[in-house]
Amino acid sequence: MDKKNALRAGALAAGTTLMMLLMSSPALALTPDDGDGPGQGLNVIETLGLFVVAPLALFAVIAGLVWVLDGSTDRQPKAKAKA
Repeated sequence: MDKKNALRAGALAAGTTLMMLLMSSPALALTPDDGDGPGQGLNVIETLGLFVVAPLALFAVIAGLVWVLDGSTDRQPKAKAKA
């Protein structure tokens, strides 16, 4: 990469970072919006169920559906060609 492209990439990255910092100003967080109040927390069982058991169950359901509905017939190992 030559100097001109490196300078252009650096300027783009700096400009993007500056715009992100300006758009996410902490001053906007001073007044709460409707619905910003936190609800009740989750206990350990609910947390494990939501973030561990539910994704594993969803994965198992999707994998099971793919396995059951797979219509491939070429599952037999192919014989090696003799050279």
